[in-house]
Amino acid sequence: MDNHSTTVPCSPFPVPYFVLATIASCLLVGVAACQKSELPSATNDPEQLLQTKQCLKCDLNGAQLSKADLQGAKLNYANLSGADLSGANLSGALLDSVDLSGANLSDVNLSSAALAKANLSGANLTGANFSGAFLRAANLQDAQLNNTKFNDADLNTANLDGVEINNADFQGAMMPDGTIKK
Repeated sequence: MDNHSTTVPCSPFPVPYFVLATIASCLLVGVAACQKSELPSATNDPEQLLQTKQCLKCDLNGAQLSKADLQGAKLNYANLSGADLSGANLSGALLDSVDLSGANLSDVNLSSAALAKANLSGANLTGANFSGAFLRAANLQDAQLNNTKFNDADLNTANLDGVEINNADFQGAMMPDGTIKK
């Protein structure tokens, strides 16, 4: 039985057994003894990301991932600053606290993606689709939002200082001040 892919049955969230084993071990021996124990190390290989669609806390600064199919990928805390993700499919991806500063996200599909506390400062978001995305407390300062779709997105407490907005669609979106755009 592969303990890296087997999950706990009847769990509201699929939790791999090795994660539970690590947590249980830490509780038994104490937190201090577990500080050096980590989950499997992050890869910095874009090819492995494309195969596994997982890259938690990895460093892919400047990676070339144009038109990549990363639907549902798990990239929380990853460094993708300066990366080229133009035309990529990241719908439903988990990108909380990811660094996408200065990245090329033109024409990317980020519909229903989780981007809480993501850093998108200075990113090119021209033609991107953020419909239904969760961008709460995200930093979009100085980003380009030309022809970008934010229909029904959650931008509550997001930083939109200095953004370039031309023909962007915010219908049904929760704005940084908590209001809903009609």
